[in-house]
Amino acid sequence: MSGTAASPVRVLLVDDQELIRAGLRGLLRARFGFTIVGELSDGSGVVESAARLHPDVVVMDVRMPGVDGVTATARLRAVDDGPPVLVLTTFEDDEVLAGALRAGAAGFLLKGVPAEDLQRAVRTVAEGGSWLDPAVTGRVLTTYRQGTAPAVPGALVATLTPREREVLALIGAGLSNTEIAERLTLGEGTVKTHIGHVFAKLALRDRAAAVVFAFDNGLVRPGPR
Repeated sequence: MSGTAASPVRVLLVDDQELIRAGLRGLLRARFGFTIVGELSDGSGVVESAARLHPDVVVMDVRMPGVDGVTATARLRAVDDGPPVLVLTTFEDDEVLAGALRAGAAGFLLKGVPAEDLQRAVRTVAEGGSWLDPAVTGRVLTTYRQGTAPAVPGALVATLTPREREVLALIGAGLSNTEIAERLTLGEGTVKTHIGHVFAKLALRDRAAAVVFAFDNGLVRPGPR
């Protein structure tokens, strides 16, 4: 479920530091279109909390005692209809962030970014988009490729229709299905159909893989949004 002005984005916070969670509560409060439905200090209860609280997005730290964010993300994404995960961390650790993408995170953001970027990232991921912090995207994608199955041959781009190529480029740019529909003046159902065709033709398992493919094939380039 996407958050709107009438329906705030429902956020589950997972971070072992109370001070960080307090700061996030201040930035993701009702006046900005968000509601915090729950908080956890590690990833052990994420699956159960998500099933009970029905968040639109989980904002997840990666380095936590007990169950870390990468493991918790993998567990959550293994559940049918599990909410998307935005990884938020102080660590510019390329392998950790790449591991979060492999686990199924919809994106990552470094702590300390401007409030507006945090809010946009949370909203974008909640609406089905992806968000890769431009400060580290290039390095993280390089690490991601090194630990992932070989990339789909670039020649397969030719199997896409012009519209499917447009949709893939917009996925790579981090747009949600709703934003893609608005940009291309299409219905969301039509966008979902195009995305299904793209994933099937390119054998992509998730949106993160689609983002990497889009970067690898020059459909979008790292940099500020």
